[in-house]
Amino acid sequence: MIIAVDGPAASGKGTIAKALAAHYGLPCLDTGLLYRAVGLAVLKRGGDPDREADALAACDFDDAILAEPALRSEAVGSLASRVSVHPSVRAALVSRQRDFATQPGGAILDGRDIATVIAPDADAKLFVTASVAVRAQRRYSDAQAQGARPDMDSLIADIQARDTRDMSRDHAPLRVAEGADLLDTSDLTIDAAVRQAIALVDAQLDRHRKG
Repeated sequence: MIIAVDGPAASGKGTIAKALAAHYGLPCLDTGLLYRAVGLAVLKRGGDPDREADALAACDFDDAILAEPALRSEAVGSLASRVSVHPSVRAALVSRQRDFATQPGGAILDGRDIATVIAPDADAKLFVTASVAVRAQRRYSDAQAQGARPDMDSLIADIQARDTRDMSRDHAPLRVAEGADLLDTSDLTIDAAVRQAIALVDAQLDRHRKG
């Protein structure tokens, strides 16, 4: 069983994917971490994330980088969005993601092109979204919890820029996949969003079983 969870930054897709993994007893992969790892590797090597050759070279990152706290920072998130526009980078990471998706027993993956590129035949597909204002507030709250005080206008601008890059790139743009259910978490608590996600996935799995 493969469950695909797509959506823009700070929409809640990662939280929902982890909750689904716990509910269904499946391994979960945050594919955005792979792109963050490439972005961080480019930074460490003094390269340019907007230069495709530099980004591609960073795809050979050591898996140890996936455990670095810096991977979760806003700065590295922005780098991930920049390196992900390069077709060669996306191609280099596809096999790693598909291997995870097709492991025995199934898996849950969250990202931006799971249901459109990585696992288009997934048994259940969700597209999780939220308004820009809500997503910026979530980023602000996360930063506050870590002792930072970011500028809200800058957070909003960064989210809008990332959305534009993700949705307008030529290769594997962010979009709602055919057959995916849309889940807007703008006005939902985490518990309510998770309950709705489980209900949507259960309904899709039931339809899938019935053919």
